[in-house]
Amino acid sequence: MTAANRASSPHILFLKQFLDRPAMVGSVIPTSRATIRALLDPVDWAEVRCVVEYGPGTGVFTREILRRIGPDARLIAIDTSERFIRYLRAAINDPRLDCVLGSAADIEAILAERGVTQADHVISGLPFSTLPRTVAHAIMDATHRAIRPGGAFLIYQYSRFVLPFLSARFAHVERSRAWRCVPPACLFWAWKQAEAPLTPASCDAGLAAG
Repeated sequence: MTAANRASSPHILFLKQFLDRPAMVGSVIPTSRATIRALLDPVDWAEVRCVVEYGPGTGVFTREILRRIGPDARLIAIDTSERFIRYLRAAINDPRLDCVLGSAADIEAILAERGVTQADHVISGLPFSTLPRTVAHAIMDATHRAIRPGGAFLIYQYSRFVLPFLSARFAHVERSRAWRCVPPACLFWAWKQAEAPLTPASCDAGLAAG
């Protein structure tokens, strides 16, 4: 392998970013394929039109999401690392992918700039346990607002630290573990409450109130 190829290797890039910003990357190695499948499998990807990914890194989740979404869907990948964003833009040639240099806390503004009201799902590997508490709360609040009713916030972490943050905001939180990962990952699916459909009784009540 030449020096140029080593410099552009996703594994070398990931390691460099971890050494530079360990609190933001959270792990010295990319997520395993078994963990990726375990987190993404519960989603009905045929229904997805817009999905957001926080902290795409070298694109291990990004590539799999693109493989699953439809031809008219879009993936917005948000990262604070210019190094990762440059790599993704060069490495993945897919018109459905929009790589954004920015903060997950700004998801609402990022969606609005693209004419999107809400995302179907948001996927994140951000290490919430090492983020400043105010930043973690800001990301959680903005994410909850940005997800459509019935959508989910999908998270993979290496601890259960994030669970109280999710339980305080989302109607239903499912969790599991991915053991074929070093270290084993904690998986969370936080579902936003779906809007209650109008029934004849509720319509009658609304007319009476009017």
